[in-house]
Amino acid sequence: MFHGREDAARSEHVLHGLLFALCAADASYLRAHPETPRLYESGVRYQAELPGREDWQTVPFALARGVADCEDLACWRVAELWVRDGVRALPRMTWRPKGPRGQWRLYHITVRWPDGHVEDPSRVLGMGRRRGSEG
Repeated sequence: MFHGREDAARSEHVLHGLLFALCAADASYLRAHPETPRLYESGVRYQAELPGREDWQTVPFALARGVADCEDLACWRVAELWVRDGVRALPRMTWRPKGPRGQWRLYHITVRWPDGHVEDPSRVLGMGRRRGSEG
């Protein structure tokens, strides 16, 4: 996966499936642990991962570390909306070109509400407060 532009559609299809799987895992955890704090009250902050590293964290791992990146935060928020608020939100994937010739894509995951508006838990929890922290 992710071997250039010609592989982008297949890669993004797989990535979308993985996002739903993380949302489902988080929803299962929240149902089993209703005492879990809501995302924005948890104390967990946004932190980009080191270049070349990509760990996907479920809610308990994000809570234990105290930091998470965009897919972790967005999927937690989606699961929270499903389980606690009955809102049929979805993970939303966007990208921008990266690399000297734009040959790679830098993905960012947010939350899409049923009415179409977009919520960005990463921004709420600290992304963009220092240079180079997007992703």
